[in-house]
Amino acid sequence: MIFINKGIVKNIISRRDDISFVEIDVDGVTTKAINYNEITGEINVDDVVYINQTARNLNLGTGGYDFVILNTKYDNLNSQKIGHIMKLRYTPMQINVLSVEEQDSPYHDMFNNFKDLDGMPVIVGELHSMLAPTAIVLKKLKPSAKIAYIMSDSACLPISFSNTVSYLKEKNIIDSTITMGHAFGGDFESVNIYSSLICAKEIVKSDVAIVAMGPGIVGTGTKYGFSGIDQASIIDAINKLKGNPILIPRISFNDKRKRHIGISHHTVTVIELLNSSCNMIIPTLKNEKQLILEKQLKENHAFDKVNKYFIDPKIASDILLGVKDLKFTTMGRTINEEKEFFDACGAAAIYCSKLLGID
Repeated sequence: MIFINKGIVKNIISRRDDISFVEIDVDGVTTKAINYNEITGEINVDDVVYINQTARNLNLGTGGYDFVILNTKYDNLNSQKIGHIMKLRYTPMQINVLSVEEQDSPYHDMFNNFKDLDGMPVIVGELHSMLAPTAIVLKKLKPSAKIAYIMSDSACLPISFSNTVSYLKEKNIIDSTITMGHAFGGDFESVNIYSSLICAKEIVKSDVAIVAMGPGIVGTGTKYGFSGIDQASIIDAINKLKGNPILIPRISFNDKRKRHIGISHHTVTVIELLNSSCNMIIPTLKNEKQLILEKQLKENHAFDKVNKYFIDPKIASDILLGVKDLKFTTMGRTINEEKEFFDACGAAAIYCSKLLGID
């Protein structure tokens, strides 16, 4: 179930406050690895470390990195912070955080007095690659909008792993981050989606929230066996708290898997599982591609339960093509290879911008 190896740190590729990217020599072979500084301590050249190489041995896509699980230079390590909620519970790496809901939190009473989201727009996306294009277009169209990113625990758990989030925070495109469930490292920690939404509304005072998993969706090629299926329960939660859920459909015309062509079967399954409804924003496409989408929407009656809006994505496409310091990719494909995927993100942002009554 797990493959651990011992190696020597040879190079520090880069580091931020909470994460370091390093090169490690393992029996004469150089491998890249990630060190979470607050979990396994600061790391330096010549440190002898143990690394988890399980994903590498299975040829899985974890960004091509192994993970440091122990640095032998430390006889003991104490980076414990305040808070009594454990994340990664009952694992050797369990950590404590101060969640926004717990009794010691200054926001505790707010959760007992909460009424509702009062129609706050909440954009829901399946993939982490939907976050940047959606947030960038929305911020460009509504510069004063406060955007919160809620990262679920359906994929990568440490938010620090995401270079995308680091970029969006640095550029002041997203204003705050909330890590829910076992995901951790956000500006705010929460126990579940309900608390996360309340945090975005009442603590962060956001105008809009974007909910999506971190990097690394899990899929199995079966109808229900993908980690993005939690979008259904997320949308239901938004409705129960009287928010306004906006769903980004996963659209592709360059995926080798037929089940993802047009509107992905993942999006279809999520809609089928909904106990409520949402606004699904569809980019208007050209010629045959538009006909494919319209045929899917007409023939699958699951789509009858959602409100469908077609939006011309051109302005969003122009905005994204003008971004020069961030490379947009999804499943390894660029914005030119999967234009319609990014058009769907941009269309959702355009729709959301029209809902916001701010300059």
